[in-house]
Amino acid sequence: MFIKCKKINTIKLITQIYVKIRIMKCGFVTILGRPNVGKSTLLNQILGQKIVITTDKAQTTRKRIKGIFTDKNGQIVFVDTPGVHRPLNKLGEFLLDEAKIAVPDADLVLFLVDGSEPAGKGDKWIAENLLKDKNIPIILVMNKLDKIKNPVKVEENMASYKLLFKDNIPIVKISAKTGRNKDTLLSNIFKKLPKGELLYPEDVVTEESMRSVAEEIIREKILINTSDEIPHSVAIKVDRYEESENIDRIYATVFCEQKSQKGILIGKGGNLLKKIGTEAREELEKIVDKKVFLGIEVKVEKDWRKKEKILKNFGYTTEKT
Repeated sequence: MFIKCKKINTIKLITQIYVKIRIMKCGFVTILGRPNVGKSTLLNQILGQKIVITTDKAQTTRKRIKGIFTDKNGQIVFVDTPGVHRPLNKLGEFLLDEAKIAVPDADLVLFLVDGSEPAGKGDKWIAENLLKDKNIPIILVMNKLDKIKNPVKVEENMASYKLLFKDNIPIVKISAKTGRNKDTLLSNIFKKLPKGELLYPEDVVTEESMRSVAEEIIREKILINTSDEIPHSVAIKVDRYEESENIDRIYATVFCEQKSQKGILIGKGGNLLKKIGTEAREELEKIVDKKVFLGIEVKVEKDWRKKEKILKNFGYTTEKT
């Protein structure tokens, strides 16, 4: 006795399985917004690790930084950008250029806003000057809504941001700090991205070199431990980075604009510079998972934020993605 089986088109089945496995979503996503809306915090939250420094001070992010997220759905190459604000010097112009240049080449823009406040002049400027008529998909991401207890106020704020765009755009409410609705945001991002192969190996989370990471970590500790004009007047340059199996030796220079700032950075008896160095070293040791020697000196480079040549020497040179 023979049992009849349903005929299966083997070639068709294999093709369907292959296509299902290979079709992935991949693309570049620019995170754009005013200073202090939580762009870098959101990126670190999505990646599950710190690749971008974060503080409560404006202009913490000075360069475009790529963060690469990969899962079963595909790969998102996030481009974190400096907060968009009116430039007051050559450094400010560089920061604005870094944000501007990250938009045209993006497959999607996340317009991140402080949802605890209604749309302001800065948000309107971004919508009209950086996002208008670009034919790039946009997702409005409302952060910091946990600051508002009144749901009516939330809706009013949301309506003010909707008015910035002539077309309806997707809106996702999140908390960059806690990660609330992170998965919803990722799902919405993947829907907007084109199909394609992975752009980076699955275990890569950033393109940043350890030299660059060290410079940013040192600057973060200065931002945290100083106030007034000091945080914005410093630039960090790693002069030497020597790697070995058991220890990395890093020699860096902190540049400020005035002698008085140098005195503040060093502190009484060198205490503040020692504190900054210790905090930076301890964080770097966690990143490289071994001992780190960190040597820091402070120098004065008068009015460096106004000098294009000096800016380039410090690495503030805008290049296309």
